[in-house]
Amino acid sequence: MTAISPATIERMEACCIIPVITIHNVKHAVPLAKALIAGGVDVLEVTLRTDCALDAIQEMKQAKLDALIGAGTITTEAQVNSAANAGAEFLVTPGTPASLLPALMAFDGAVFPGCSTVSESLALRSAGFSVQKFFPAEPAGGSKFLKALGGPVPDVHFMPTGGISMGNARQYLDLPNVIAVGGSWIVPNELIENGEWDVIALLAKESREELQSD
Repeated sequence: MTAISPATIERMEACCIIPVITIHNVKHAVPLAKALIAGGVDVLEVTLRTDCALDAIQEMKQAKLDALIGAGTITTEAQVNSAANAGAEFLVTPGTPASLLPALMAFDGAVFPGCSTVSESLALRSAGFSVQKFFPAEPAGGSKFLKALGGPVPDVHFMPTGGISMGNARQYLDLPNVIAVGGSWIVPNELIENGEWDVIALLAKESREELQSD
């Protein structure tokens, strides 16, 4: 399935920041998710960079949280299947080789395939993906690249990730072809390890409010 529902896009736009979450201890999964939701961030990307990432997704899903929970750093067909089995509702890839496309297209949920060049973006559009991840955003050209791409390719939208922080997130969100930004600054590993859920909730809330203000 390549089409993404308008409801999912609207939810991501309202969320504005998609946290790029790395879980090292599965016991942190649900309290972290609850903290982010309390801060108004309810679209959660759990990266498959640790051994417990799939278990973390499963724990979040079983907790029946009011959130859209997905898996990031998808690089193989096996990971697509594992993420689906864990309950992931959307997938995010850092890049999208042709060999990965069949599995992504068969996934029963939203997919945000990664690209970093114009040719890659056009190839993904031809495959039916009109919303893509731009990664690594800052090293690959940043907001200026996406602004330039919006002219010849106005029908493709992006979720840029990589090197984005409060200092430059607004530059991306002000672009008409950006629906949300991905970032890890609202989920610092130190705060997660220390279980400072109230601090994370406040950080998420304040970040969203600042980025959404006129």
